[in-house]
Amino acid sequence: MPKLKTLWRKLTGYSLFFPLTCLAIVLIINLIKTPTFFHISINNGVLYGFIIDILNRSSELIILAVGMTLVVAGSGGTDISVGAVSAVAGAVTIFSLVGSMSSDIYRIPYGLAILLGLLGGMACGAFNGFLVAKLRIQPMVATLILFTAGRGIAQVITQGFILYVRKEQFKYLGNFIPGIPVPTPIFVAILVVAVTLLVLKKTALGLYIQTVGINAKSARLVGLNATLIIFLVYTFSGLCAGIAGMIITSRVYSIDANNAGLNMELDAILAVAIGGNSLGGGKFSLAGSIIGAITIQALTTSLYAMKVTADQLPVYKAIVVIFIVMLQSAELKRMLHSMLNKHSIRKAGRKVA
Repeated sequence: MPKLKTLWRKLTGYSLFFPLTCLAIVLIINLIKTPTFFHISINNGVLYGFIIDILNRSSELIILAVGMTLVVAGSGGTDISVGAVSAVAGAVTIFSLVGSMSSDIYRIPYGLAILLGLLGGMACGAFNGFLVAKLRIQPMVATLILFTAGRGIAQVITQGFILYVRKEQFKYLGNFIPGIPVPTPIFVAILVVAVTLLVLKKTALGLYIQTVGINAKSARLVGLNATLIIFLVYTFSGLCAGIAGMIITSRVYSIDANNAGLNMELDAILAVAIGGNSLGGGKFSLAGSIIGAITIQALTTSLYAMKVTADQLPVYKAIVVIFIVMLQSAELKRMLHSMLNKHSIRKAGRKVA
């Protein structure tokens, strides 16, 4: 019995234990409900299946969660504007390509339009970073500006129209490249995660972000430029939102400023929380956030498979997310531990009697 308790403590002490457990629970429920849930097939040269769909549809959320993780870790706040920023980036790209009219003729090279969209996302992130890092405005309030105005900016860029790109090559980023069975967004998400991990592991930036997130004043005393680091994490979050915006617009060949990336900022924050990261800043886990993003998308896919309508989806998702977050609550763990100890003491007292 003591060995089991020790093993249990080691397992629960592992940082990814609860995120992985939550993901496993969602997948097992899906398997019970849909016996073919893990079945993957090839149709017309591309992979199909629930798992492929989850990984494909979670790609944008994973990218946003990577940026959100660093923002939370470095500033102790959240960037609630990433959904609107993705719409701005998508609007810049498509307007650069076709102007104010839907067309199958590009005004500029596709690669240059993508670059302009990413720069647009970074500019929005830099604006947020300036407000938070330099002007010391609370992150929630600072990013609320673009959360409110971002879609209006995108509407101004597109002149209020839904712009379409009628060119086959435009869809490759958000769908499939001919001859490759795996959806392209999965490769994009892997690339973003790999580059981010490489930078954080090969440089001291990850340590600097954690230090600033734990105590910015102390970080300044030891020589770190806390203002610059906070500015950089928000700029990077804007870049991630821009990449997500490229995928979102490519999926549907168009930019709808009102709906592109709608409510994705909430899912990104939830992914960070489900991944076991503290929303107060400091130590972070990119792996946990990625697992959290996949868990949220798996839940969304599951609910759609169970015939839950889009307008009812937030209610069911909120119930499940509350349960998941409660499982990771430190206070709940202490309460359960206290109850187990009292039960053990009572049981020992009965044996003595």
